[in-house]
Amino acid sequence: MDNRKIIQVEDKVPAKLLVPLSIQHMFAMFGASVLVPFLFGINPAIVLFMNGVGTLLFIAITKGKAPAYLGSSFAFLAPASIVIAKWGYSYALGGFVAVGAVGCILSVVIWKFGTKWINVVLPPAAMGPVVALIGLELAGSAASTGLVVPTADVPEVQVANVIVFCVTLGVAVFGNVLFRKFLSVIPILIAIICGYFTAWLTGVVTGEQLWAAVHAPLFSMPNFSAPKFNLEAVLIILPVILVIASEHIGHQLVTGKIIGRDLLKDPGLHRSLFADNFSTMLSGCIGSVPTTTYGENIGVMAMTKVYSVRVIAGAAVLSIICSFVGPLAALIQTIPGPVIGGISFLLYGMIGTSGIRILVDNHVDYGRNRNLTLTSVVFVVGLSGIALNFGNVELKGMVLACIVGMVLSLLFYVFDKLHWSNDLEENG
Repeated sequence: MDNRKIIQVEDKVPAKLLVPLSIQHMFAMFGASVLVPFLFGINPAIVLFMNGVGTLLFIAITKGKAPAYLGSSFAFLAPASIVIAKWGYSYALGGFVAVGAVGCILSVVIWKFGTKWINVVLPPAAMGPVVALIGLELAGSAASTGLVVPTADVPEVQVANVIVFCVTLGVAVFGNVLFRKFLSVIPILIAIICGYFTAWLTGVVTGEQLWAAVHAPLFSMPNFSAPKFNLEAVLIILPVILVIASEHIGHQLVTGKIIGRDLLKDPGLHRSLFADNFSTMLSGCIGSVPTTTYGENIGVMAMTKVYSVRVIAGAAVLSIICSFVGPLAALIQTIPGPVIGGISFLLYGMIGTSGIRILVDNHVDYGRNRNLTLTSVVFVVGLSGIALNFGNVELKGMVLACIVGMVLSLLFYVFDKLHWSNDLEENG
């Protein structure tokens, strides 16, 4: 039996716990979050700044009731790369602003018409596998980030990377089971420290890298820039709203299951969706990348049972500080892929498990044909690799599975109303 005390959303956290727990959250999202600006060719300092500001705005708008950390969104990579190649990064920023604005409008629509429709279009038999896919489809990303599988950039797996990956993952796994008292709430932070030390011993992180990081300029200003607007560029990026809206609902559902609260009702999906998209809109206005609630931090909460928004806010403040303090930002950027991958390997799995928990908690009856069909189709669509392309937007994985699950669920609802379903009498 797990005897760790749950630290709930509104609970205060002692200072001696607040700092390490906040650092743990910041480290959990750091690797994936700074990868996006690297791919876009911009300085990650502006992204660290906006991640922190966006997270604080999210906490304020949701009245401190929805623990979530906003990191860089991967959903924009494909269309934004097209815009950047054709017109430049400033016009991609204009697209980010447009998507954020449309998302804010969508949140107003949800505020007006409510969320009861979610129970119709995403019943537990569809919701569970959709949430599970959030973690499962990222499993390959954790392995490639950890450099333990061959990639285009690194075709051969290095023994040193495997050692660092295994040490990081091993400390996280066994620490989660064996650590007690204070150590039991920071197993991820301890795993990162152990992994980093192993990386230094094995040469994955060199002394030259550490020297350069420590001697970086003490103060550095993030590179702020303004957006430019082009209708064609906006239209290329705008369909991503379908992706991020589905992702946001999935994240709120799994977070709600973890903390034992219905976040779609309180503080409400309209508030969290508005906060998420307002942050994206603001990011585009100052030169940063779009933001989204982060799966890594959801995994941290599931693992540590620490849900306090004060811890999330502390991580956000640290992120802002790091964007201005040169040595800190530079040192964090030396955390190697095998460390980030080792942590993500466990965290993504826990998100997948949360989806299965939805099926168990809602006592989904697989004697009913609809439930068996919904779960089967959603899993196969999400994991098969099939994709639908609409212009420059590609729908696949969890997002496509979510859309297919919603369409099927809606059709099944109509069949029930018309008394066509063959399992109504069997279960009536």
